[in-house]
Amino acid sequence: MFSQKILSNRRRFLGSLASGAASLGLASLADPLQAIAAPMNPVLSPDGKSLDEWLDGIKGKHKQVFDSMMPENGIPLAWARVFLMTNKSVGVPESDCSAVLILRHESIPLAMETRLWEKYKFGEMFHLNDPETKAPSVRNMFWEPKPNSLPLPGMGINELLASGVLVGVCDMALTVYSRGVAAKMNISPDECKKDWVAGVFPGIHIVPSGVLAINRAQERGCTYCWAG
Repeated sequence: MFSQKILSNRRRFLGSLASGAASLGLASLADPLQAIAAPMNPVLSPDGKSLDEWLDGIKGKHKQVFDSMMPENGIPLAWARVFLMTNKSVGVPESDCSAVLILRHESIPLAMETRLWEKYKFGEMFHLNDPETKAPSVRNMFWEPKPNSLPLPGMGINELLASGVLVGVCDMALTVYSRGVAAKMNISPDECKKDWVAGVFPGIHIVPSGVLAINRAQERGCTYCWAG
């Protein structure tokens, strides 16, 4: 059953790329990957670090990378927190653990501030409802969350960053989705992408692609965990 779910998510991912025009009401994104297939400029993350410099934060004996394609109401954040909590429960300090969380595909809004959720209707676009209103969320519920609003203490994105979790967001996904939204809103794709990048939370690194970051984290000794 688990393998079927993974297969279903992968098909959904590829299908959403191939039918981006339909989901966003656009004809210009019938082949969104081809639309960005031209040579890409090096990614400049707001934190000023290169990918290798960011990955230098991986340390300790116990290292795991969490691969999040779907937001799953924030569950990928819980897995990173559980990794640290349960290591501590068996006597391993957080200083000897590294958790790397990669937000790609439909998980990218988790990395962005409420201003963008309001402006671009991320809740509606990525099917994330606010538990208080039961309607598509117009706020990032996972940054500085309200007390007891999430399943686990310490799983807010700001809290994960403070505990040393490396959080990366996929530039490829930012490019594809912002291009689609820009066409729908009749605004400049470059300006839309620039706005999204500006709204990535401090401390989150923009990686060239999620799959590349996952590969490089594994090359640095991280084990792999599918996180939704």
